[in-house]
Amino acid sequence: MIRLKPILPILLFGCMAMGQAQEEVDYIEFNDRKNVVHGVYLGLTTYYGEIKGKSTYLGGLKVAYVANRQFEVGFVGNFLYSEQDNPRTINEDLIGAYGGLHLEPILFSKSVVNLSFPLLIGAGGVGYLGNDFDDRIGDIDEDDIDAIFVAEPGVSLLFNISRYLQLEAGVKYRFSSKLELDASPLRNINGFSGGIGLKVGVFNMGRNRYKKHLRNGQ
Repeated sequence: MIRLKPILPILLFGCMAMGQAQEEVDYIEFNDRKNVVHGVYLGLTTYYGEIKGKSTYLGGLKVAYVANRQFEVGFVGNFLYSEQDNPRTINEDLIGAYGGLHLEPILFSKSVVNLSFPLLIGAGGVGYLGNDFDDRIGDIDEDDIDAIFVAEPGVSLLFNISRYLQLEAGVKYRFSSKLELDASPLRNINGFSGGIGLKVGVFNMGRNRYKKHLRNGQ
């Protein structure tokens, strides 16, 4: 009778080697974990806040590049409308626009929900456009506009819906230089605001892939 016990380890080793060879034939492995993932997007935002206790509405548009889902850099522009009480004008609505450099570091970038700290640094203009001033003031330009410098830091939650869509919600505080508008009680447009936004683009150009199955004939 032939003893099989000494042959079993040899057969087992041969099967393992054949399986390994077959896996190497059918798959190509990629190791790009250290590669930087690029992204670009177009964003729309809407915010509500206050300037000197009065309702203020803001809308924004931004274009940004995303480096490795950890840092954004781009440009942003905001439009501002505020219901101000100016006793020296008939129309009390304040209108403004400002924009500039957008910077945003991102934490927990590999999670579904991220934490970020956006910052806007730029300039713009604010004024009571098209007002009919009280007759008691005859030397004031109807379209008085003043240039301002703005810094607007904030904190946001980013919700990754898909590779192409992201939602954001956050709060920010607006700092501005001193206003020098005729017949205006406002000294600046400082104030908190909170709102939501939508980002549409490609946030992960080139997904990380570690193994690809080869079809027959490839």
